[in-house]
Amino acid sequence: MSFEVPASVRPIRDAVHAFMTERVEPAEPVLQSGGEEAAETLADLQRQVKSEGLWALGHPKELGGGGLPFLDYVYVNEVQGRSEFGQLALGTYTLQDSLMLHRYASEPQRDRFLKPLVQAEINPSFAMTEPGISSSDPTQLTTTATLEGDEWVIRGRKWFTTLASRAAYTTVMCRTEPEGTSPYLSFSMILVPTDTPGYTIVRDTPVLGLDGAHCEVLYDEVRVPKDNLLGPRGHGFVIAQERLGPGRIFHCMRFLGQAQRAFDLMCARLHERTAFGEPLAKKQLMQQHVFDSYTEIQSSRLLTLHAAHKIDEGDQARVEIGVIKVAAARMLHNVIDRAIQVYGAQGLTPDTPLDHMYRHARAGRIFDGPDEVHVTTTARRILKEYKEGRNWEFGLR
Repeated sequence: MSFEVPASVRPIRDAVHAFMTERVEPAEPVLQSGGEEAAETLADLQRQVKSEGLWALGHPKELGGGGLPFLDYVYVNEVQGRSEFGQLALGTYTLQDSLMLHRYASEPQRDRFLKPLVQAEINPSFAMTEPGISSSDPTQLTTTATLEGDEWVIRGRKWFTTLASRAAYTTVMCRTEPEGTSPYLSFSMILVPTDTPGYTIVRDTPVLGLDGAHCEVLYDEVRVPKDNLLGPRGHGFVIAQERLGPGRIFHCMRFLGQAQRAFDLMCARLHERTAFGEPLAKKQLMQQHVFDSYTEIQSSRLLTLHAAHKIDEGDQARVEIGVIKVAAARMLHNVIDRAIQVYGAQGLTPDTPLDHMYRHARAGRIFDGPDEVHVTTTARRILKEYKEGRNWEFGLR
């Protein structure tokens, strides 16, 4: 594989980069403010993207997307990731949910949810984690769904259901099978419209002071038709893993864009500021920040490309995804931290995007599984190869 941006992708990537830097990033103060003006601004950006042929580039063509292969999408998604609003503006926020529905939804479910989802006519949300439960072990989840006649009755409480307050529906992971069933075959996915009686948003849980519509939701005798079951009954774990695997690498792609933006700000600042008679760029400790950041960004980028390459080949790439999820989240945190250090006191204020980016970066080490879980499961997979008499020869992987 080549590490250069393919010639076929370069025009799309350049167009997305221009859209991000010229239109999305300048609109961030309004988009972050929330409210009606933010919604109107986002809708206007989405109209522009659609008119310029940049809409939903990672979605399959048969769904109305751009149909980019996974590896090609890395080059675009890392540019789109420069802003937290990139995926919303360019119609790729729904990619995980769209791929999940594309594979498992029935025809009525596709008509009701999938088609409007890809066009951003509705928003999705996904409910798995629960308060008071260590979600790194999802077999402990307590939300239940009981089949009563032709309806599923859902009882429980979920949180960190992102964008639930703006979503048309939530895909809910529930325990549906009786005691004694294997814990990995005890859960199912059920589609729940957010206007269903008993579906109650308790609060929007701020994350490090940021309001990101990470909602806690009570399911109080929520009743939905039995046909709202997504995929086979008892296959919730399988569906969740298929959704979360690509989702983790999507995060890593966007982390690269955030890191690039922080790196650009840091390097520009080093030339703009002087101390003790010379630019900060002349100071060796500041040069160390540049060197370390370059090394970590490029390492994470190559790991991400490799994982995407494996996925394009039909591999689940579990080791590669586990490694990059940890490495990229750490990298992003470190690069933004150094950029803040270079800016000094100003880096702690809203005068730059760094303070906002820093808080999102720290959360990235927990979302979609804490670092510790990925470290453990990845190491176990590698060690299993040696236990069974093989090795992990990197050149052949």
